[in-house]
Amino acid sequence: MHIPDVPWSVAVSVQLQNGNEHIFHGSYDALDFLENEWPTRHGQKYLRAVRSCRGSLNKMTPLAIAREDFIAACLEAGLHAKAMPPVFAAKTTGAHSLR
Repeated sequence: MHIPDVPWSVAVSVQLQNGNEHIFHGSYDALDFLENEWPTRHGQKYLRAVRSCRGSLNKMTPLAIAREDFIAACLEAGLHAKAMPPVFAAKTTGAHSLR
């Protein structure tokens, strides 16, 4: 059964062990990574992140908590994680996007 992702208000950038960067936009993406590609399948923060990401997909845990728990699990595993800056879309009135 596929559970649709609900995006976080601020995406998370994680530098993986191979040096590549991956952007996580929501709990489904984070949970998939935690369950299938995580470098260490142990740790208190890892287990908390798995629970809160599942909980947020079932609307039992706030998205912000799942996001913060995912960041904490990344730090516990030695992965550099940071919030992505928000992207400002250009308005149809002719305003330019901010860089």
